[in-house]
Amino acid sequence: MLASAQQVLAEKGVEGFSLRETARRAGVSAAAPKHHFADTRALLTSLASMAFRELANRLEAADRSARSRQNCIRAQGVAYVRFALDNPSLFDLMWRATLLDLDNADLIFEKERSFAVLDRRVRGRQTEPVSHTDPAMAPTIACWSLVHGFARMALDGAFGVGLKMAREAAKTLLPDVLDLLVTRDLLS
Repeated sequence: MLASAQQVLAEKGVEGFSLRETARRAGVSAAAPKHHFADTRALLTSLASMAFRELANRLEAADRSARSRQNCIRAQGVAYVRFALDNPSLFDLMWRATLLDLDNADLIFEKERSFAVLDRRVRGRQTEPVSHTDPAMAPTIACWSLVHGFARMALDGAFGVGLKMAREAAKTLLPDVLDLLVTRDLLS
């Protein structure tokens, strides 16, 4: 069911997603998804959890790929944008709070895990966890906002129409954008 749901989401986007089409592609009756998922929200929440898990895995791999703190943060930024461009429909779904069960334990865990990878690098591994709205989070939120905004702009056509143009912008422009984090002493 999840593989079929991911295919439907990738082809039709969040707005065109259909539980009936997902069941058809999975080769089961239209009622069969109810045996595994209470409703469409539960299925989409499961997909979003999987997406956050994959994002966290990519951020962790990027974090291990560089030595200095600034290079790790840059590598995470590139990984974040690449994830968005590789999975535009999943990326869109991840931020559609109205479509998801925000109390789902798996979703909460994976969202926090992906955020924590960045936060540990920005604020330090020994830093105490605080609310996302605590002023101590400002550097982490700034980094996240920058890469999320870049990814969203790329997907929305700010750098030209289509994924080819978005990937080109990520390749040529994103490194300079990420360097502004260091230039502004945000990460010093």
